[in-house]
Amino acid sequence: MIKRYGTPPQTGRRYKMRPGVYAVLPRDGMVLCTLQEAETAEIQLPGGGIDPGEHPIAALHREVFEETGWSIAAPRRIGAFRRFTFMPEYDLWAEKLCTIYVARPVRRLGPPIEPDHSALWLQPEAARDFLYNEGDKAFLEQAVL
Repeated sequence: MIKRYGTPPQTGRRYKMRPGVYAVLPRDGMVLCTLQEAETAEIQLPGGGIDPGEHPIAALHREVFEETGWSIAAPRRIGAFRRFTFMPEYDLWAEKLCTIYVARPVRRLGPPIEPDHSALWLQPEAARDFLYNEGDKAFLEQAVL
């Protein structure tokens, strides 16, 4: 059974399954996060949806680069969780299946290419306090605290 974080699904609402990959990225006592400044500012673990036919590890590398500008190495799966949410950028109610990895940030290749995203280095305790969703917080704690 995969643990659910956040609000339970609404009765009678249809949700589309949305698998995604996300990374806890520790380096030199800090954690690399992404700040997404769309409608509201959110600090998140870097990551996102897996494209059809894409391997999860390839998606993880792509998403981390798009949202932070960093390359990563040695991703290791540490678990998964579900959350039910509205995704305004897709006008979609989604059941997000979030698979979490811990990986090593290797090198900054450039700025994030994803609109409204920026890379943010935080102390692990601050990252835990500021992360947008409870699932991200739980896996950050498991990986580095």
